[in-house]
Order: sequence, then structure tokens, then C-alpha cells
Amino acid sequence: MGQFTRPMKMQWAITRQSAGPSVAAHNQMAAASAPMLRNAQRCSLSTINVKDKLSSRYLFREAAIINGKDFPSAAHFPVYDPATEAQIGVCPDLTPRQVDEAIAAASNAFSSFRRTTPFERAKLLREWRDLVMESQEDLATMITLENGKPIDEAKGEVAYAASFMDWFAGEAPRAYGDVIAPSVGANRAITIKQPIGVCAIITPWNFPAAMITRKVSAAIAAGCTVVIKPDSETPYTAIALAKLAKIAGIPDGVVNVVTTKSYLKEVGEKLCTDERIKKVSFTGSTNVGRLLMAQSSSTLKKLSLELGGNAPFIVFPDTPVADAVAAAVTSKFRGSGQTCVCANRLFVHESIYDEFCELLTETVSGFKIGNGLEEGVTHGPLIHDRAVNKVEAHVEDAVKRGGKVLVGGNRAMEVGKYFFHPTVIRDAKPGIRIMKEETFGPIAAVFKFSSEEEVVALANDVEVGLASYLLTKDINRVFRVAEQLEYGMVGVNTGIVSDCATPFGGVKFSGFGREGSKYGIEEYMTIKSITFGGVGAPY
Repeated sequence: MGQFTRPMKMQWAITRQSAGPSVAAHNQMAAASAPMLRNAQRCSLSTINVKDKLSSRYLFREAAIINGKDFPSAAHFPVYDPATEAQIGVCPDLTPRQVDEAIAAASNAFSSFRRTTPFERAKLLREWRDLVMESQEDLATMITLENGKPIDEAKGEVAYAASFMDWFAGEAPRAYGDVIAPSVGANRAITIKQPIGVCAIITPWNFPAAMITRKVSAAIAAGCTVVIKPDSETPYTAIALAKLAKIAGIPDGVVNVVTTKSYLKEVGEKLCTDERIKKVSFTGSTNVGRLLMAQSSSTLKKLSLELGGNAPFIVFPDTPVADAVAAAVTSKFRGSGQTCVCANRLFVHESIYDEFCELLTETVSGFKIGNGLEEGVTHGPLIHDRAVNKVEAHVEDAVKRGGKVLVGGNRAMEVGKYFFHPTVIRDAKPGIRIMKEETFGPIAAVFKFSSEEEVVALANDVEVGLASYLLTKDINRVFRVAEQLEYGMVGVNTGIVSDCATPFGGVKFSGFGREGSKYGIEEYMTIKSITFGGVGAPY
């Protein structure tokens, strides 16, 4: 496809029907091994014609993508819009046996793709990036439909996702090795970096585009091939990205997408135990991360795990309150609080505590919740009923232990089943569940502190260590506190720590490995040393 111009590529994608494997053959296999999902977990009120909402209708595919082609299946699971509960469509409910075909395709493609030059891979990434940005509106619409976040926020995610393609296109040619002076004088040694192999990419629902490109762009830059398993709540964005990868000229088998719901455990185990897969990159809960790590031990896979967080947000007394509230709103309420780096515990110095709570309440009271496709909506639904139940339980627990709800605090059933009013709770006590558990919802619990030593101890008193935030104008305090915080990322005087150029990852039970930045590509490469004997005079 390298000879196609972009308009030709786009037209090719719209008009060409994927040949694919035999539908009858896959239907027969799936019928024998997988039960149909006859009863939806939600009672769908209606259905949505997604293609009518897109400029490029071909981007919406109700199929897995294996070896560059639509992969059909007899068994499917439904996908719903969390804002309206309407059914968006269905996706193949693949079995481990069917996923094996994706692994085989990725393994076969790796034998040739690994030999492409870094400059060739950089060109492919840039072409993919351009197509993603040309499709920004359509991709954002799909994100909003399956995830619920407001359309402007979804557009921002698409741009963020594309930034990783840009970044790793630049990093591909810069995966340098070293020249080493060995202890034997007549010897010379060098190191080179090589792609690790086929990689399993397991992503969550809260960033259905960016969590994929942050991993896959690094893998492609390194020369690896991938099998992506998106969350069953948000599969369509991943499938659309794979279609755009093909249009961009990325060879068949390099980017594969497998979807499943009935066989999550079995497919996860397949990806972790299959010897053809050399690396697993996972973003999700700590409990699932533990399980995947245990399953991967039998084949000694390389792992990158970005797991749960419980971010402290510390406001020292020399911080302008308006600045602190603006940063807190950005961090806490993005994605309706459903991000792994959002502030979960807001610690505010006692001297500015009342003023902070008052201004935060005023700001949150101005939010508009609703369907993310509607104009003026600032915050969408939570992803499902389990998320709403957890948020409600956290509010009830905080109030029971002395917290006072200043705004929100209850379900927004008048808007929809999965909506919860953005909430501010003051007088939060250290013993509440929010102190130890990640809420993953629109609840700002504000704690009062009096000293630096006290707040650092409270901030670190959790098992996880992903993101943290501190606000102060004292540069000495910045370094002193930032170095004491037991977190992989520290935001200073900002509510945003995510950027393609900076390393993303945590410590403690938040996992290990880094994504983005110059370090991200190294997660997908191995180092090989080559020693030459007797080639030089002794030093």
C-alpha cells in the first residue's frame, strides 16, 4: 500500500470489503466452542445507528481485526452507550482458540517487520498519526458513545493519542546502542537494541484511544508486532485505530485486535502463557495485574504494568486559592473522575481550608452533566452500575464518619442510570474508605492538615504510588516534598502530569515500567552485546 496517496487510501478503505477468513468456518468453530450471549447485562432501551453519526462510516466495525482483515464470529456480546443505555452494536466474543489466530498472525508478521528500518517505521507512524487526526471527529464520537466522556474531552483524547505516534516516530531512529571498552585490551564490544517480539497489549475503558497508542506506537517504533485486547466496554475505538493502521500502510499482522467478554479470564491466560508472546503491557487494576504477572511467570515474559492509584493533591498555604482550585478541578473531575492519575485525596492547609472548600463548591456547582454529545455538557456518566455503586458507597462512608457534603452526593437518576452528581465533601477524616481505596468517580474529599510532616505521612500511607500533586510557591519545599512522595509521578503547581514526552508509570503496587518519553521504547526492546576478539592493539 506504500504507493497509495492518502485520498486513494481512504477511498480504498471505504469501498473495499475485507476478504477475511471464511465466515462459515469461523461460525462453525465458534458455535462449537462459545455460547451466544442471549441475555444482555443491561436492558437496552434502544439502539444507535453509529454509522449515521460518522463521516467515514467504514471506521465502525463490528468485528475483530486479525491479519489486517475483519474477523467474524458466531458469538457476540453487546456494547452500550453508558449515557443512554442504548445498544451501540455487537462485537465478536472470541475464544482462546480464535485468539490463537491473532497470535499466529502477529508472529508471522514479526519475522519480516523486525527487519524494517527505524526510518521506515517512523514514516508509518507519522502516516498513521495523520489519518487519526483527519478522523478526529469520528473517533471522538465513537469514544463518547462507548465511554460517555463529553465530545470535547474525547477530541482531546484523540489528539493526545496521536501525540504518541509523533513522539515514537521520532524515537524510532534514536534507539542507540553503545561502544564499550572491554577489560581485554585487544577486544572491542558494542551493544545493539532489538525488538523483543510479539507483544500483548491489554487496555482499559477509560482512555480507549490513548492507552492503545501509548503502548502500540512504542512497540511499532521498536519493530514489534501486537495483539491488542481492548476492554469489552469500549472495543470500537481500538478496532477503528487498527483499520487506520492498515490504511496507513502498516503491514497486515502487525496490529491485531481481539475482542471478548465471556472468555476474559481464558483469553488473558492465553496471552500470558503463549510462548510466542514475549511481552505483556497492561493498564488496569492492581488485582488483575497480580494475576497477569503470575500467569506470565511460566514463560518469563517481560512486563509493563500500570496499575491502580490513589493520588494525593497537597495545597500548601502560600498557594493562591483560585490557582489551587483550578488545578484540583482539572485533576479530579476529568473523565468524571475516572482516570488513574486523578486526585483522590485533597489535602489543604488549615489556613486556607475554608476558602478552598467554598470556591471548589462554587466551581463544581457550575458543572453540567449529561450526554456527552449534547452541547454544553461538561461531565458524562460513569461507565457502569458497579462504578456508581462504589462512588455512592464512598460518599455514604465519608458522611457516616463526619464528612459534610457541600454539593452533589447522590445519583443523578433524572439524567440517567449511570450518572452521579459531582460531589465535594469537607471535613473528611483520615479513616474513611477514600483514604485507602481509589474512588474512580466524581468525588472530591477535602482533608485538612497543619504541617508538612503530617501531610507527607498521610500522602504516603497507601499501598499504591502512581501520581501525586503538590502546590506551593516555595522552591525549597517543592524539592523537599517531591523527593519524599512515594510516587512515580509528581505534578508541581499543575493538575496534569500526562505528556508524551515524560515517563508515565508508578511504584509500589501501582506497577512498574514506563510509557511515553525516551524510556517508553526501551520496554519493547532487548539489549544484545557483540564482542570482537583480537581486533585491536592493547590499550
